[in-house]
Amino acid sequence: MKRSTFALYLFFATMVAAPATAITVGQPAPDFALPDLQGKTLKLSDYAGRFVVLEWVNPECPFVKKHYNSANMPTLQKEAGARNVVWLTINSTHPGHSEFKTPAEMKSWLSSKNAAPHAMLFDRDGGTGKFYGAKTTPHMYIIDPSGKLIYAGGIDDKRSTNIDDIKTAKNYVRVALDEALAGKPVTVASSVPYGCSVKYAN
Repeated sequence: MKRSTFALYLFFATMVAAPATAITVGQPAPDFALPDLQGKTLKLSDYAGRFVVLEWVNPECPFVKKHYNSANMPTLQKEAGARNVVWLTINSTHPGHSEFKTPAEMKSWLSSKNAAPHAMLFDRDGGTGKFYGAKTTPHMYIIDPSGKLIYAGGIDDKRSTNIDDIKTAKNYVRVALDEALAGKPVTVASSVPYGCSVKYAN
């Protein structure tokens, strides 16, 4: 095996085998390639030079419902998009799970919630979610234009399914984006995510 081929193989093998704790704030965010609603493969590296938000989602999760039924998540997506931030919503629910949604079902759900992510991606084998350490829905990540992870954790500090809590919550994602876009350091760069467990195969 050639040295360059072996190095490439080792990189991907490491991605698959890496523990959830492998990716931490301050490190380069690893590239990934996932299909969107139309089956087109999109890569994180397609958006090099821009801020990117990653949002893990499962429409059946009560915590996700809280943030979508209240329009909290769609509003944040639109705010980000208006500031040229790329928002990628990722579903890592395994196809064999009862809560799995087909592309048509996800498209219908997003439309019904007036959601506005840049793209909806499917991580059917869970590889990307596991490598990033995505544990819950929602689980949020922000990547800066240099490709560095600058935030990872929950959407806010109110760990509940109560819509009324959104009014008094500190939205970590909004604050982090405001600070980063203003050229300031992110004051809360990580938090404990809350929500339903991601429905991986195992």
